[in-house]
Amino acid sequence: MTQQLIYVLAGIAALLVIASATGVVLERRASEPRARETVHNLNARIRAWWVMIVVLGGAIVLGETTTIILFTLLSFMALREFWTLTPSRRGDHVALFLSFFVVLPLHYLLLGVGRYGLFSIFIPVYAFLILPAVTTLAGDTSEFLARSAKVQWGLMLTVYAVSHAPALLLLETGGPAALLLVYLIVVVQLSDVFQYVWGKLLGRRLLAPGISPSKTVEGLVGGALSAILVGTLLHGLTPFTPLQAAAISAVIVVAGFFGGFVLSAIKRDLKAKDWGYLIEGHGGVLDRIDSLTFAAPLFFHMTRYWFAA
Repeated sequence: MTQQLIYVLAGIAALLVIASATGVVLERRASEPRARETVHNLNARIRAWWVMIVVLGGAIVLGETTTIILFTLLSFMALREFWTLTPSRRGDHVALFLSFFVVLPLHYLLLGVGRYGLFSIFIPVYAFLILPAVTTLAGDTSEFLARSAKVQWGLMLTVYAVSHAPALLLLETGGPAALLLVYLIVVVQLSDVFQYVWGKLLGRRLLAPGISPSKTVEGLVGGALSAILVGTLLHGLTPFTPLQAAAISAVIVVAGFFGGFVLSAIKRDLKAKDWGYLIEGHGGVLDRIDSLTFAAPLFFHMTRYWFAA
């Protein structure tokens, strides 16, 4: 672990200490029911961030293998949440079993042993072809296209897309690869935080109430600009110049927003508020990593194409 990584993790911890102290003060001063509810929600989020930072930071400190194992478990839990809410039929059970206990572990194993070529095509080519073929053996053609699409979507979002975050550890950019992972997660998570804060402070116009009843145009714009500013200031963690960091942060923020937005649309279609209830104040695992589903692959491939050796 480099000294730079220690400083970054210590800085994040310091920010969380300040946020926790601020939350305590606000909770004591809040008098109106609406204000108390907002502060309670904020403090629940801060406690959840503490848990996430301790778990993720600990995994990064322990090394590449531990980080990959952590993301394997996150993908497993996210895939489980996806299929808990998504209706299935008996004819899907073999494909689901293979998804959880064959495709997912093999995909991350390929990442762990550095087989990038096979890692990059295993799910979008081999799993894409094999799983619907196996499903046909059950002889159940009722809504076959929709059921097969759900299997593919679940794997692509919760496993393939998310795995591009720890895949950053494979890149050689002249600095510690772990800092790229920290950079991605900090920008993605802060974008969500800033959108929430700006939305509460200045939010007036709802963006798409049918999909996300709390997101506002002001929150999106303020959160995006704030996260891009942070991403630009943190360019020292990356091989990017300040201008490059601003552009890449913008891509991360936009992709992260649409990752959460698309998954919110799926939740509304399924008549669900959250994907799960594992994390107080944050819903399930998939509620927390939804932004990564779009942001991680784009960030990985931009970095690999332009900056990796």
